[in-house]
Amino acid sequence: MDPVFSEQAFFVSTFALYILAAIFYVYYFTSGKNSAGKRATYIAAAGLFTHTAAIVLRTVEAQRAPLSNQYEFASVFAFGIVLCYIILEQRYRARYQVFGAFVMPFAIIVMAYAATLPRDIRPLMPALQSWWLKFHVGTAIFAYGSFAIACGLAFMYLYRARREESGQLGFVAGKFPSLAVIDDFIYKTVAFGFLFQTLVIVTGAVWAEQAWGRYWGWDPKETWSLITWFIYAIYLHARFTRGWGGKKAAWFAILGFACVLFTYIGVNVLLPGLHSYR
Repeated sequence: MDPVFSEQAFFVSTFALYILAAIFYVYYFTSGKNSAGKRATYIAAAGLFTHTAAIVLRTVEAQRAPLSNQYEFASVFAFGIVLCYIILEQRYRARYQVFGAFVMPFAIIVMAYAATLPRDIRPLMPALQSWWLKFHVGTAIFAYGSFAIACGLAFMYLYRARREESGQLGFVAGKFPSLAVIDDFIYKTVAFGFLFQTLVIVTGAVWAEQAWGRYWGWDPKETWSLITWFIYAIYLHARFTRGWGGKKAAWFAILGFACVLFTYIGVNVLLPGLHSYR
């Protein structure tokens, strides 16, 4: 294949575009120039396009869905973060583009992690030769992408809350939406992600029954996926029953995403099991 149109070339282009988009998002909220915000969105969308091309080329080259190892899932993980953010931005007509400065870095970090992983294409393990793999990982893309956004907004909330408590809001925090608005968006993104996290567990159980003859086996990744689900379930339950929000909710969003990262990376490194695919 022509190197110009290789999967790696599109991956590198995507990485560069995401970094550039993050720079423009930061410039937008520090300068307040709408033109910078529009450029940031266009660049992020262009990155999403090249990322799609990279995934498609990987699919063609591997002759299967690119969802079977750490590199491939890291790539679609970053894709999910940007896709969910673009959907959020378009849903609210770019009124809160300042969020991009706190969300895009997560996509960049995951892309950087993917860049360190082996890219070689290997035959699918027997357990991965199932249509349920596509449903399982597909739902994880939206769940993890939404939780990454919630985490980024939680850091934003905590920073503004700290500045307000000090009585000196400052230039940076003064550009943020109000705490109530940020808190509401944390809730919305967690609720959206929780729906898909539930589907991750359900589709994973069905897939496990087909692959290993049981729905649940307390494999480390299964266990940590359930722990993650419970953390977000506690957050949503407290929100519904007690109107829970503020700093505690923000910290729960951060804790939940930490569990997401441990489920994805930490389990593979520290607690290998049936789900440890490299």
